[in-house]
Amino acid sequence: MAGVTSFGAYIPWYRMNRKVIFDQMGWFNGATAGVARGEKAVANYDEDTISMAVAAAIDCLTGKSRAVADGLYLASLSLPFVQRQNAIIVSDALNSRSDIRTGDYTGSLKAGTTALLAALDAILSGSSKSLMVCASDCRVGKPGSAQEHTFGDGAAALLLGKEDVIAEFKGSYSVSYDFIDYRRLTEERFLHAWEDRWIREEGYGKIIFEAARGLLKKYNLSIGDFSKVIIPCPMAVWLRGVAKAIGAKDEQIQDNLQAVVGDTGTALSLMMLVAALEEAKPGDKILVLSYGSGSDALYFEVTSAIAKLGSRKGIRGHLSQRNDFKTYGKYLVFRDLIPLEVGIRGEQIPPTAMTVLWQQERSVSALVGVRCRACGTPQYPKHKVCVNPECEKTGQMEPYSFSDKAGRVVSFTGDNLAFSWDPPSVYGAIDFQGGGRLFMDFTDCTLDAVKVGMPVEVSFRRKYADRQRGHYGYYWKAVPKK
Repeated sequence: MAGVTSFGAYIPWYRMNRKVIFDQMGWFNGATAGVARGEKAVANYDEDTISMAVAAAIDCLTGKSRAVADGLYLASLSLPFVQRQNAIIVSDALNSRSDIRTGDYTGSLKAGTTALLAALDAILSGSSKSLMVCASDCRVGKPGSAQEHTFGDGAAALLLGKEDVIAEFKGSYSVSYDFIDYRRLTEERFLHAWEDRWIREEGYGKIIFEAARGLLKKYNLSIGDFSKVIIPCPMAVWLRGVAKAIGAKDEQIQDNLQAVVGDTGTALSLMMLVAALEEAKPGDKILVLSYGSGSDALYFEVTSAIAKLGSRKGIRGHLSQRNDFKTYGKYLVFRDLIPLEVGIRGEQIPPTAMTVLWQQERSVSALVGVRCRACGTPQYPKHKVCVNPECEKTGQMEPYSFSDKAGRVVSFTGDNLAFSWDPPSVYGAIDFQGGGRLFMDFTDCTLDAVKVGMPVEVSFRRKYADRQRGHYGYYWKAVPKK
């Protein structure tokens, strides 16, 4: 038996009511009133595809070792790096083993299910025992477009294997077409789209239907056999059309998250699968469909092992934690759509020495310090001498991870002089459970909400962008537990 052994998701803390966008840009394109309903998830200024994938993977690995996977596949249409593998950054942040397989999947909205099928093939063939698949997108819609309203940010992660399977993979059916609906060149930031009605009728309406019909015929099933059907259509009218074509009833259709999150691109099918698994019962059959340059149809059956899976934030937990994003101008700045006078402090970005970054190994990428074998004292950064004044042994250190430890605020400061994309800059000292103290930036919080003694967890974030040298620096920040 092979299939899903764990799942996780990530939705950013910020949510923007689409009316905020329409109030500012509706004068230019009044037709966007049709999509200016509900809200969408908006990544913070220090979040991107990679950081959200790490967060989803950490959620997926709740109660498990972060080194459990033999490989990690990352699917996205908004990968930060064109030449530098993005999946390995996620893998390093999880402090995974070095003898694993990593890969980026991109170029199509169905890249998430393509990566999922590749991982399942590896599990079924026996070449891997456990694989992590992450799908994450942080796409930017051109101001004044419908995509500016509909695009949302989010990520999903699935752990696959043959032991403790909670959703058995029963089979798949795929179709591939060079149907040119959405397209974007390497040097472009915004996508181009053909006429909506044509995309709906010739694309979603026919291609998804063909994949669904092919799977049902291949395995001698009917659509009524499935408890949940996942159709990643971003528009309600498109979703109803596809559901009617394949004969699915309203109660079978998994919510597409458009009213509360938005169209998360490659992550949408997998996020909807996570939401379905959160409510699934043993024996439930789930049909997962995707769209983009064709369609993948995957068939899962939930097992009794799902009752033993520990709790995690998932979709429901992240939806319950939110903060209103009310300023359109701030959104434009966070998405780097308008220039901002950052001053001398903001312009000073020290160059990253790639040799030093390599020599630091997992200290930066995975927040790995050391612990003294003699007295058990953890410390960060790495050092050969124990900081415990009653020990001070030399050469007795072993690697010690801080990224999976809870912490508490010892002291903090709100600094209006230090540069921040979301002033004031908030930072302070964190004491970690089991020992160790770090000085860290805070994120996903307001200054008024931070208190001495409050619990925090650490989150992998984009620390800075050094565009002159083609580098994004990542590090860990403290996030108050909500």
